[in-house]
Amino acid sequence: MSTKPPGSRGGEAVASALAALAGYRPTRIERRPAFDVHLPGGPGQPGANGSVAAAGAECCSIGAAAAELRTGATTSGRLVQESLEAVRRGSSLRAVVHLMADEAAAQAAGLDAELAAGHDRGPLHGIPMTVKDIIHVAGAPTRAGSAVYQQVSGVDAEAVSRLRAAGAVIIAKVSTHEFALGVTTPQSRNPHDQTRIPGGSSGGSAIAVSTGMGLASLATDTRASIRVPAAFCGVVGLKPTYGAVPTSGIVPNSWTMDHIGPLTRTVGDAATMLEVLTAGRSRLRAWVGSPVAGLRIGVPMAAFADIEPGVEAGVRAALAAAEALGCAVTEALRPTAADLDDANAAGMIVSRCEAATFHRSLGADRSQYWEEVADQLQAAAAIPAIDYLDAQRLRADLTEGLLAAFEHHDVLAMPTVPVVAPHVEDFARYLLVLSRNTTLWSLTGFPAISVPCGTAGGLPFALQLVAPPWREDLLVALGSALEVALAALSLDSFSV
Repeated sequence: MSTKPPGSRGGEAVASALAALAGYRPTRIERRPAFDVHLPGGPGQPGANGSVAAAGAECCSIGAAAAELRTGATTSGRLVQESLEAVRRGSSLRAVVHLMADEAAAQAAGLDAELAAGHDRGPLHGIPMTVKDIIHVAGAPTRAGSAVYQQVSGVDAEAVSRLRAAGAVIIAKVSTHEFALGVTTPQSRNPHDQTRIPGGSSGGSAIAVSTGMGLASLATDTRASIRVPAAFCGVVGLKPTYGAVPTSGIVPNSWTMDHIGPLTRTVGDAATMLEVLTAGRSRLRAWVGSPVAGLRIGVPMAAFADIEPGVEAGVRAALAAAEALGCAVTEALRPTAADLDDANAAGMIVSRCEAATFHRSLGADRSQYWEEVADQLQAAAAIPAIDYLDAQRLRADLTEGLLAAFEHHDVLAMPTVPVVAPHVEDFARYLLVLSRNTTLWSLTGFPAISVPCGTAGGLPFALQLVAPPWREDLLVALGSALEVALAALSLDSFSV
């Protein structure tokens, strides 16, 4: 049973998005709506590769645990027990909504026996992890953070099935903003300061990784939901290219915007997870530690609007570290402030209209929903079809324009979120604020990663890196290089 956090600006947010959309005129009068996103290009091929350990790899990472499993220094059973102990220690954070302790212990024992017999499933063999509670895990309840929904699926979501086949051990389902329709997860608590939100909607996933309740978490991202909690909880969050990971077996938020991706301790771990989640089509681990000298990084200044001083100082220090690695860091003309605002508006309309369609079919008692979620759905249900279609046309315009921007840059870099985690009681006013720099990349389907780059007043913040479609390899190369460089600089004391 989920609590109902009081407060809402959901209706206001939808109305604001509609007002912004009212001035839209397509770049071409015959512009087709972007109902289905077919992005050009394909996965990159590995280049020169050096074996550079990611920052923090010595503690609580998949890579370190995998090495210890193979030397006999640890076992899957021990890793699972350590994760379960972290769950118990962190109970006040309200991250875990369904614990699978007995199932996980039994699975770990079987995987330890397999490894002893010489059967190695790969880098996730015996690794404990958690799953966001809108993704089905066979035999476990999926409640989507809501008092009105419960389903026990007999089969795993496709992404979970791929993780299990690779030897991952699922130990728990973790919290989400109700139906993933928000960016705050206010019922849970930030592990760095329990008076603050963890971010959302994958708040439980970020908490779990940050505190060791598993070495990774499987989550979803529709407007911001992997990257915002990753930034607020000080972990890595990777949203892959739209369509890279199948979304079958999740409670839908937005059919044309939902993504599945990992939260992890390191960029290398995220690469390992995504290789498995894409069934080996993304060969990303070879890019960890690759040289990045000569990489062209574009910095859109519009993404620094209303940024807190400590966050800005830390992000600029991270960009300076990229220059020291030999990257060419220059200003990017796009995205502009208008691009970011248009994407937030179109993303709100598209995602909430599609959510409202699902929830009408669900037929649940709307009075039992969170106030914020109910207000969004009620407002979206009244949106005319022509406004939804124009939002999809605007989406197509933005995608085309941003593809052209990457002719001048290999990667874009910007603050993931311009602020540190807000206080819990103030969560409602952040529905659009926290997603301003992230929604554009979910709407267009471009891959993006949030990499921790310091703390301000003891609270983490992060750098968001964005690449053209199917170029997660660039994100892994640059993100892993920055992990090492930033660890050496110890960027952990910027003023708020």
